[in-house]
Amino acid sequence: MRIVYKYITVLTLIGFSLQIKAQSFDKKEVVNRLADLMNRNYVFPEKGKAMHDLIKQNLEAGKYDEIKDAETFANQLDDDLKSVVKDKHIRVQFDPERVEKIRSGSRTGGRDVPENYGFEKVEINDGIGYLDLRGFHEIRFAEDIAKPAMEKLIKSDAIIFDLRQNGGGSPSMIRFICSYLFQERTHLNSFYWRPSDRYSESWTNPQWAGTRNEDIPVYILTSNYTFSAAEEFTYDLKNLNRAIVIGETTGGGAHPGGPRIIKDGFLVNIPQGRAINPITQTNWEGVGVEPDIKLPADQALAKALDLIRKNSLSKN
Repeated sequence: MRIVYKYITVLTLIGFSLQIKAQSFDKKEVVNRLADLMNRNYVFPEKGKAMHDLIKQNLEAGKYDEIKDAETFANQLDDDLKSVVKDKHIRVQFDPERVEKIRSGSRTGGRDVPENYGFEKVEINDGIGYLDLRGFHEIRFAEDIAKPAMEKLIKSDAIIFDLRQNGGGSPSMIRFICSYLFQERTHLNSFYWRPSDRYSESWTNPQWAGTRNEDIPVYILTSNYTFSAAEEFTYDLKNLNRAIVIGETTGGGAHPGGPRIIKDGFLVNIPQGRAINPITQTNWEGVGVEPDIKLPADQALAKALDLIRKNSLSKN
């Protein structure tokens, strides 16, 4: 029995020492590194400088002295940055496991990706195509899932894109899906990137789509959770008069970026670019995408189905 107790005690001590190691961090170095990252990379230089100055002033003033827990420290830094600019793409986290994945060359920024790459449900019922899409993943990884899904849906009488549980992702998937919805090459969006001081453009690519149908009716379902790339998809098609948007106003995040390692298990998602729609010359940052038909998210699918059936009856 004593051997068992000793074994349990050793395991407990090992677990405790690992926890202490995971919580070990240098506040000054974390703050200085984070301040520098925001100052050099945040999409609006004046805001990046303001965030830099604020957290360094807080450090000198002793605001962080009593914080011992790493996650609490990350949350405080996140709150401080967002007190300067209410950008939902800014995220300071303490996540040693994800940091190690990024350092090991993770192609997904250290995040786990579902096997279906967000294509939760693809079906056609009574001629109506339905896609429950829960993420926009890189097309170079997800094409084997995305291509058969779109080749199936584009042959329906109408398509419903359900983005109510979609938190965003990659613009490359936006381009891929939209390539099925336009006959000719179409300008979807542009971006300004602060670190490289350059502009880029996002266009459909007709060669990506085996079958294109610019006349198929498109409906997009949204919620207040719909965010980032899911908002771009919605905003692009709405302003091109290519879709009817039904549901709730979206989350309001138009500043793309990516994770950067700070130090000691800390990382930050830095918005480094801003979307510029070729039609509106602006974006949805802070305001979200306003639906054409505004109603609670849980009523959006029924409304879309009702509209499709009524439109079908009126044509017959």
